[in-house]
Amino acid sequence: MSVTAVVTLVVLFFIAVYAVSVYNALVRVKHGVTKAWSNIDVLLKQRHDELPKLVETCKQYMAHERNTLEQVISARNAVGTARERGDVNAVGQAESGLRAGLGQLFALAENYPQLKANESFQFLQQRISGLENGIADRRELYNEAVNINNVRIEQFPDVIVARAFNFKPADLLVFSDAEKADVDVKALFN
Repeated sequence: MSVTAVVTLVVLFFIAVYAVSVYNALVRVKHGVTKAWSNIDVLLKQRHDELPKLVETCKQYMAHERNTLEQVISARNAVGTARERGDVNAVGQAESGLRAGLGQLFALAENYPQLKANESFQFLQQRISGLENGIADRRELYNEAVNINNVRIEQFPDVIVARAFNFKPADLLVFSDAEKADVDVKALFN
């Protein structure tokens, strides 16, 4: 065997080892995105289960606020449907509606002193607020995992392996600009 053949085989061996290494790294990154989404999904499910209890507690006191309660339930159902489909974009849009509805519900609760004093309402409000904070934290981690994935599959030389094995970019979990804006509490009472 000639020296050229040996050198060629060694180079091909190192290229193959490098390609396997890149492939394995891309698989880890892809599964990091899946894991991050699963963490958000758990919190969304917990909140999904708590919302009917909150609405039922509010119904006892807020007979005149039926539209707000229906908006919260409708938005909850939209989040649940999008979550079950695994549609990150639809979850982001539905989350915006749900968060707006919850904000309005909690603001309207200020008009009902008996409701605000109700232990069940207080517990559920704290529980849902805690879940909201957890979702926000997990959303940040998810978006970071998505960013790492998307950068890895686009940068050279990883892009060669990513295209060869059909690695796809993931979608960021984005909420609408309206959801990020400050709530005009005064307008809620008009």
